[in-house]
Amino acid sequence: MSSVATVPLEEVMVGFGQALRRAGVAAHPDRVRSFLEALTRLDALSRQDVYWAGRVTCCSRAEDIAVYDRVFEAYFRPEDGDPQTRARVEVERGVGVEDPGAGEEGSEEAAVTSTASAREVLRHKDVARLKEHERAAVHRLVAAISLDGPHRVSRRTAPARRGRLDRRGTTAAMLRAGGEPARLRHRRRTVTPRRVVLVLDVSGSMKAYADAFLRFAHALARTRPHTEVLTVGTRLTRVTTALRQPTADAALAAFAATVPDWSGGTRLGDNLRQLLTTWGQRGLVRGAVVVIASDGWERGDTTELREQMERLHRLAHRVIWVNPHKGKEGYAPATAGMQAALPSVDDFLAGHSVDTLEQLARVIATDHSRHREPSHA
Repeated sequence: MSSVATVPLEEVMVGFGQALRRAGVAAHPDRVRSFLEALTRLDALSRQDVYWAGRVTCCSRAEDIAVYDRVFEAYFRPEDGDPQTRARVEVERGVGVEDPGAGEEGSEEAAVTSTASAREVLRHKDVARLKEHERAAVHRLVAAISLDGPHRVSRRTAPARRGRLDRRGTTAAMLRAGGEPARLRHRRRTVTPRRVVLVLDVSGSMKAYADAFLRFAHALARTRPHTEVLTVGTRLTRVTTALRQPTADAALAAFAATVPDWSGGTRLGDNLRQLLTTWGQRGLVRGAVVVIASDGWERGDTTELREQMERLHRLAHRVIWVNPHKGKEGYAPATAGMQAALPSVDDFLAGHSVDTLEQLARVIATDHSRHREPSHA
């Protein structure tokens, strides 16, 4: 008989608030407290009551609703393979943990509060070591990742209450008033999304992590128009269109039909040169946040890789390198490819788990200046 580790209902809902904040919803502690207070007056075992209580208290903008829906579905959806006898239980439950007492009186409340810890374990688990029944849950967690940023200041301006004096607009207003004094008009430079370029290594050495990175790319490309996705292996392939399919599975099927060098070798230097020569001239990487997901195994000339990384660093706003092996104990960037690339990297991150992919999303979304020391923590 398998045991179920229970946690307080409050802890489950606080974890939900944390998931919302990671996804970009401003579910601050005071909003979470209002959420919990609302549940004291509702049925905390009802999926509908939990949904509306959280939506009313945690969403402050219209654009938060779509993100809220994705996070809610990923956080509270019953896992594949779980007993379906708990018809009314829609809150978190353990992955692959069957409760023999599911049909007994009082078992619903235990099921509701039993799985926040199991979900946290999955968030930190290496995706290369997932069991088959855990993959569906991890896929939903990755699909819930979203970005609210980064942004850049545009050269275009728009009317504003404060800012630079709009002489033309003010003069036109005075003329319409027959030359009488009119309220001063102002304009301010607009803020627009900054492009994010994902360069994913699909060589054989990255096979165990490629699926997670592609699902991460799909979550960004589908919800954020200013996202470009390219793959590198023996050649460079643009897969942005393929990854904008409605579902991750459809996107991966389209990706498989698009990429001819899946699980082959790696020529990072040659591919980066092609990226900068072909796409760089079109402004794809200029001023963009460029994310390279690779383990750094280079079959080509590492001198070429070093030169192209330096060139990329000059063009891009920020360069982030994600290596899934960095999350393993005792890892050191000893490969020639990583040693050639790291001097031109602003942030060196791991990407072996859902938690580290969420950290990657936060680093991408941060509007920080280039002028600081690279972060290799």
